[in-house]
Amino acid sequence: PHLLTWGATRAEAAGDWPGDDLVPAYDGQSTMATTLPAPPERVWPWLAQMGCDRGGWYSFDRLDNARRPSADRVVAAWQGLKEGQHLNAKPGGGAWFTAVVVDPERTLVLRMSVELPSGRPFDARFGPLSAMYLDAVWGFHLRPTADGRTRLVVRTRGRSRPRVLTRPVDIVLWEPVHLLMQLRQFRNLRSRVSAAPGE
Repeated sequence: PHLLTWGATRAEAAGDWPGDDLVPAYDGQSTMATTLPAPPERVWPWLAQMGCDRGGWYSFDRLDNARRPSADRVVAAWQGLKEGQHLNAKPGGGAWFTAVVVDPERTLVLRMSVELPSGRPFDARFGPLSAMYLDAVWGFHLRPTADGRTRLVVRTRGRSRPRVLTRPVDIVLWEPVHLLMQLRQFRNLRSRVSAAPGE
């Protein structure tokens, strides 16, 4: 369980973050964090352009971006992220994250709500259409540090049913995969924001 709070302080792991209220009756949560060598205004553009068919996810592109390399530069056309916008989870759509909180240079919260096992999206405001589903948020929280860097805290929180089936899958598959992919994303974001602006 301590790996689900990798890099986070006790206060960060125990704290409340924007978007938590969207899944109040959660049965799974992680809080991971890192410090990036740039201020929030330089980190935000990389987050704002995430998504398949956009900047990618900066993790293992073979797994989560259909082998397409994630962007290595900030693209102006992808910067106008709005609440309610869909960010494809796979090329061409079919599954997506919805941007539910967009507070530039401070907070980006993405939500995915899908029926299981089909993966068909549903609108979480009206509830799932079946007894098997996943409803989760993936929040990116940027806080400036005194030395001009950014503390990036990533909070995930989810609820899935039926728990007798989804809990073993969480333990054996999704939690380890999320840890590895989140650490990879941290590493790749660090290398991108470390480069001089415009490189």
